[in-house]
Amino acid sequence: MVRQHRISLLLLLCSSPLAFVAAYSSETACDRRCLANSLIQKELFSAPQSDNCTIIVNITSILYETLSFDTKDMKMTSRIKVNMLWNDPDLGWMQEKYKYPTIVLPVDKIWIPRIVLDNSIETTMEPYTNDVQVRRDGTVVHSVVLFTMVSCEINLFNYPFVMGSCPVAINGWSQKTCALTLQIADNVSLVGGSRGEWQTMDVIKTVDTSNRVYLQVGLSINPFSAVVTLILPSGLVLLADLVSFALPFEGGERNSFKVTLVLSFTMFLLILSDHLPSSGKCSPLLHYHFCFCLVCLVMSTLASIVLTRLSIDNSFLLCRRSAKVHPSNSTKTQDDSLDQEKDTGVIATQSGNLASEMASLQKIVNFLDNMDKGEKEAQSKVAFAYLLDKFCFGFFIFIYIIYAIILISITRTDICKVNNLDFWDESHHKDDNFDYSYTGP
Repeated sequence: MVRQHRISLLLLLCSSPLAFVAAYSSETACDRRCLANSLIQKELFSAPQSDNCTIIVNITSILYETLSFDTKDMKMTSRIKVNMLWNDPDLGWMQEKYKYPTIVLPVDKIWIPRIVLDNSIETTMEPYTNDVQVRRDGTVVHSVVLFTMVSCEINLFNYPFVMGSCPVAINGWSQKTCALTLQIADNVSLVGGSRGEWQTMDVIKTVDTSNRVYLQVGLSINPFSAVVTLILPSGLVLLADLVSFALPFEGGERNSFKVTLVLSFTMFLLILSDHLPSSGKCSPLLHYHFCFCLVCLVMSTLASIVLTRLSIDNSFLLCRRSAKVHPSNSTKTQDDSLDQEKDTGVIATQSGNLASEMASLQKIVNFLDNMDKGEKEAQSKVAFAYLLDKFCFGFFIFIYIIYAIILISITRTDICKVNNLDFWDESHHKDDNFDYSYTGP
């Protein structure tokens, strides 16, 4: 009996360590959610703190898309998807304790790096998903979407034939000894190249002489819309003004037609002022083109008015207005006098007064001579006005040819250059290069 009791006691002692190990194993067994909850309980909302106080974030790929470009205010709106990863040792775990290589954590439960755009006017950063992937060694894989608006000055001197570039400076931050450094890979892709009249040609990662990284966005304009709505109408208006020299200017039809052209041209000026920037270092040449066209149209209208005045009188000055009656009114008055003279002649003939008849005939001859002289003077005035009209026509053709040659020469010359990289804070960059290390007393 005693022997059986001893055997049972020995079996109990031998089985106790196994029971303890089984109980311990059941307590330490944990799935992915359990591991994630244990990491969340650490509340790692601050950035990883290394000895050199520098956080390195690797940008593995960038997906860029131009949403819009405001030509008047020179602002570009973009959507940038950034895939990045960084290492946070406090988020790692031992393989012997947890067998899972990766887990998923909520994006708002850990620290997420904030990307800075140096030349942005407004930037909004949103997580691409609400979860992040965490690896066993503490590497965090995450994606964010940036909606940014940057101020970009593009050379619009040759508008609408414009090709330029706009920088998007994606960087971290640096404050004396601590910094967030972005290591951007060359994997930059472009999505949606055409937005309105602007087209995104390419996006290239560029590094300047100070090792600052930015995205160089190549842009160009589709000139079809501007040519059809601005350049072509201005050329047609000038052509119509030249053709209007074929109209007679005596009746006033030409003057009214030219005034209509001037009023219609002001509509294109309003369209241009609402579309293009009105000032700047490289103001569009189209502003000067429209100004030249408007001046030519006004000069042509004034010349037509002056020629109409000269066709009636020898002077276009109101203070030297002739007292002579218009030929049509003079003709009417002389016709009435002729009728009276004819009546007088008939009476004189009937009375047999030969002297009175000869006087009446002399008056008729004088009247006809005066009428012929007035008609010759009127024809001479009209002929002189038409001669000046031909001179004005040739003068405007000569001016337009010279203007076209000068315009082509100017557009072929690069006389305006812009610097889109003047937004860098050079003083801050000098402070970053300063050695703040402690050297001792």
